[in-house]
Amino acid sequence: MKKITRRDFLKVAGTAVVGAAAYNMQGLQQVFADTEDVTRGSRQVSGGSEPRSKVYFSSHIDGEHLVQLYKLINENITGKVAIKVHTGEQHGPNILPREMVRTLQQQIPNSVLVETNTLYSGDRDTTAKHRETLLVNGWDFCPVDILDEDGTVMLPVHGGKHFKEVSMGKNIVNYDSMVVLTHFKGHAMGGFGGSMKNIAIGCADGKIGKAQVHGVSDTNMSWDKWPAKEQLMENMAESAKATVDHFGKRIVYINVMRRMSVDCDCAGLGAAEPTIPDIGILASTDILAVDQAAVDLVYAKPQQDNHDLVERIESRHGLRQLSYMRELKMGNDKYELISID
Repeated sequence: MKKITRRDFLKVAGTAVVGAAAYNMQGLQQVFADTEDVTRGSRQVSGGSEPRSKVYFSSHIDGEHLVQLYKLINENITGKVAIKVHTGEQHGPNILPREMVRTLQQQIPNSVLVETNTLYSGDRDTTAKHRETLLVNGWDFCPVDILDEDGTVMLPVHGGKHFKEVSMGKNIVNYDSMVVLTHFKGHAMGGFGGSMKNIAIGCADGKIGKAQVHGVSDTNMSWDKWPAKEQLMENMAESAKATVDHFGKRIVYINVMRRMSVDCDCAGLGAAEPTIPDIGILASTDILAVDQAAVDLVYAKPQQDNHDLVERIESRHGLRQLSYMRELKMGNDKYELISID
């Protein structure tokens, strides 16, 4: 099989027809217009008397507040713990600060960082290159388990319409719990990358699972035949559901909203410079609520600040990530935003 390069892989995004997906504004007007307002207390989003998930927030992006937020959601995190992070291509300028991640990891007993190899040819498509990149990027303060280093395992997708099972890195089954620690940002194909994308693509193994999620049986097929938009979002949600269901109540989600380029950390040094200000950190036991809250906070920013990221989300039909997670009953899009500041 011909090697697909990172540059070629990102070209797929250019095949997406630019067309704004209608954003469901229900409850968005209740989100404060800026982060300073969010810090004034809790806020119920999407009116009515329906149950709401709790999403905790801090405008301070540092290790201390990251740990504080984690301790509000970690009741069911026990045993051997996988911390799923995106470790990024070499020297990527927007990767989560390693010292901040280290501060959290040291507070989680029996934990390691976990990742998988990439589908495209780059700094992380083989385990050997991936391990070199981990050292270059400073991920050397604790063990890093490359989940597909020793093979793959199929996890079932309950209630999916595209998949019955998805191929994951084999070592995922060695863990009792998972902390999904995500750098929330844009994404060339998905529109945005939140907690769902982190495990949807990030737990799928580098060759079989990632090809499944991207909807290609042959990476040599022409770019205009690579699925995108709604189908890609649905594929991602079903892949993520396999991991969510596998861990049950023993999985939690943290979105760090800093240096939110329109590009993923897989773009490395080629990532566009962020144009939206940093917002803060969100934490929840509900994957849909935490991603919905992050998107809401982006949309609540003034147009001059959020234009680029909103355009990236809508041109890729990224909001389908949220609506399909609702359809799959993966969580609750109605939430209470609770500031700890």
